[in-house]
Amino acid sequence: NALGNLGRFEQAIASYDRALEIKPDLHQAWNNRGNALFNLGRFEQAIASCDRALEIKPDDPYAWNNRGNALGNLGRFEQAIASYDRALEFKPDYPDTWDNRGYVLTCMGRYKDALESCDRAIKINPNHANAYYNKACCYGLQNNVELAIENLQRAINLDVEYQDMAKTDKDFEQIRGDERFQSLLS
Repeated sequence: NALGNLGRFEQAIASYDRALEIKPDLHQAWNNRGNALFNLGRFEQAIASCDRALEIKPDDPYAWNNRGNALGNLGRFEQAIASYDRALEFKPDYPDTWDNRGYVLTCMGRYKDALESCDRAIKINPNHANAYYNKACCYGLQNNVELAIENLQRAINLDVEYQDMAKTDKDFEQIRGDERFQSLLS
């Protein structure tokens, strides 16, 4: 896992593969391998790895969450939501799953549900910058400048990287020309 945290995903996968040769039923290794594959953009392989982890430990919320992330990146949104919902059955207080679920619901145009999911993430962790960012995106897509800016400001206050992300994020296209939005980004 340390290699993955360093962004050395190919090496991490090789390490997980070696561990799985020794102990093929190590569900954490399958899940971590899936996460590394996800980070390399190898989403189908990530799903297969998560599925293997879930065969061994069907109640692993992290594997369900990671599976949902890979499915979402493939545009398989309904399946992603189903995976997130399974994760939340086992760990209802996992803010990342609520946030990821909110993001996918935004991609589906289900803005009310998306905002409710992001709000659940924030209720669990009031400093969840990504959930505020996803709320801002959701409001941006709805052309709600005030709430987009309010949530984007909260995200930036927690992590300044969101300021740069917002500069090119397509979700803000409708409000990009607004002076208030522009001043937040400069």
